[in-house]
Formats: sequence, structure tokens, C-alpha cells
Amino acid sequence: MTASLPTTKMIRAAFEPHGLFLRGIVDLSGDEAAPALENSARAGSVVLIGHIGSSLWPAFREWQAGQSDRGGTDPLDAWSKAVIGPVASALGATAWYPSDPPWQPFQQWAMRAEGLRPSPLGILIDPQFGLWHGYRGALGFAHALDRVRPPAPDHPCDRCQDKPCLTRCPVAAVTASNFDVATCRSHLRTQAGQDTCMALGCLARAACPVGAEYRYVDDQLRFHMDALSL
Repeated sequence: MTASLPTTKMIRAAFEPHGLFLRGIVDLSGDEAAPALENSARAGSVVLIGHIGSSLWPAFREWQAGQSDRGGTDPLDAWSKAVIGPVASALGATAWYPSDPPWQPFQQWAMRAEGLRPSPLGILIDPQFGLWHGYRGALGFAHALDRVRPPAPDHPCDRCQDKPCLTRCPVAAVTASNFDVATCRSHLRTQAGQDTCMALGCLARAACPVGAEYRYVDDQLRFHMDALSL
């Protein structure tokens, strides 16, 4: 597969069976801050790989069920590496993950590639998918790839009049300028937190009207809440 330069079509096809998508491409040509590839050359482009809604969940759960240790302490990260790593090797790319050093600027890359901006919860909000998406890894290439998605035309939070995410949190952990993670986690350890947020998912996140049809399935919501409560 490395005999010719990888194309976006090849990348999309490689990840489609796993419920992952090519989310965007960052052109790093001439960027002195571009990270080094495994061969020590500077990356010319970065391809972001991620999920939309619960697209990855069936493949992840099937993989996890086949692991003797259920995927270890961080099964979703382990699955991401098990899927993305071989594709990177086949395409002659360097793989990076949000969970591993050297820490790469995934949010900055996503903002450059897709024109996204953060929501009050700190999650980048997509005009179509809302808060129900994420990035599982990135592929670094020495050459530049054409961009495949134009920047988002506007920030959904700017045109949201009611901003229900700021009032739905039962302990006011979400404000226009901050997400108080410590207060959130403290609430999740209470019975009230167990009965609401842990069982139903983050109420502030669910209150956002953008992309509601992409809301994670219940099993996925509980998985992420369990991780947040640690």
C-alpha cells in the first residue's frame, strides 16, 4: 500500500469498517512547529481520525468482548491504537493519539482542519454533530494532502439564544467561561449524581440542541461518565 502516496479515499476505506472517519486534514507545509515523524522528518500534513455519534461503538464493543482483559484499564484508547496503528504502518504514516505522549495539539488541529470552536463544556462543537463526536488519533505524513472539508461557517454557541447547557447542570459546574471538573466529579459520587448524570449522561451536554440526533447510545454515555468520575 505504500508503493504510491496514500489518498483520502484509501484512508476513508481503511477506517470505515471500524466506524471511524477522516475528520479533517491540517496542512503543515512550512510550519516550524510541525511534529517530527518516526523518520525524524517534519510532518507535512496531519489527518484527523475520529468518530461521529456512536459510529465506533459496535466495533469497539465487539473488539472488547474478544479481549481476555476486556481491553485493560483504558479499553477505548487500546482499541483506537489497535485500529489506527496498523493502518498508519500500512500507509507509511506516523500515528499519534490524544492519550499518549508526545502530546500533540489535537484541539488546535481540529480547529484548523474543521473550523470548530470550543463549547462551554470545553468540547469542540460541530455545527452538524454538536457535542457528539471525538478524535481517536491522527496520521502524520511527510507530504501535504488536499483539505477535504471547509471550515465551519459559524460557531453554533454564538447563535444559541437560550444556552441550556449553562443552566442544566445540577451543581452549576458549567459556566460560560469554565467547566469545574472537580465540582462535577464530586457530584457524580453522590447518590443524586449516580441517579441522574451517571445513569443518563451529562445533563448539560444533553441539553445542547445542536446535533441531538447524534447523541451517544446509553451504553456509550455510561462508559464515558464512568471514566469522568474516576
